Amino acid sequence: MGGNGSKSKGYWPFASSDTGTDLGKEGIEHSPRFRRSLNATPFVFTRRSSLYYDEDGDLAHEFYEETVEVKNGRTRAKLKRVERNLMPQGMVKLDHPCIHVDFPVVLCEL
Repeated sequence: MGGNGSKSKGYWPFASSDTGTDLGKEGIEHSPRFRRSLNATPFVFTRRSSLYYDEDGDLAHEFYEETVEVKNGRTRAKLKRVERNLMPQGMVKLDHPCIHVDFPVVLCEL
């Protein structure tokens, strides 16, 4: 679930395209790659849920209501998909962290 990659264009959170270095306050050389890697983590702690709440507070992927049609004197029940008054669940915290799909490290080599 939620297996799509990064949506932003031109941004790589785990690496830097800048190869230069700059000096800090104490004159110590800091690599921009190292500095940026402290801000990004390879783990994903939350994801966007694909579930919705209806007006009764029920939670599901999709909702249907039963409608009754009378055609040629015959009564027939049909299910109609409900698409109104649904509220997305939003962000959900994962039980255990997952590794981001764009993480550029080989985890297991066979």
